[in-house]
Amino acid sequence: MSTLNIKTDRQREIVDITEQIAQIVRGSGLRQGLCHLFMQHTTAALTLAAQEPGVAVDMLDAFNRLTPVLEYNHQPSQHVPAHILSATIGASLVVPIRSGTLALGEFQKVVLIELDGPKRRRLEVSLMPVAG
Repeated sequence: MSTLNIKTDRQREIVDITEQIAQIVRGSGLRQGLCHLFMQHTTAALTLAAQEPGVAVDMLDAFNRLTPVLEYNHQPSQHVPAHILSATIGASLVVPIRSGTLALGEFQKVVLIELDGPKRRRLEVSLMPVAG
């Protein structure tokens, strides 16, 4: 198991962490298996996204619209939209490993979604061999 520490710079942003994950996979020597990623926070998330111009801005705009302004019970309430989005998007991700590399599609990137930054985020990376 490996740990990545990622520093975010803005309150909400999308950070491409594909190369950092790929380095861990290459360094492991694992040729075929699964890469499990787990975000140890409740106000950040993980997903796959296209890293094309405008996609990150569009995603962040959509996330902002998904969380309505309500009278939240949790205090301090300014963090509640980040908790809701993190739970909705997800805190973990599994990517196949084939021939020693992440088996991502042509436009897919592994991204950390910061929802309540800037912060230092901790990500656990577990690699599991798969026979076949």
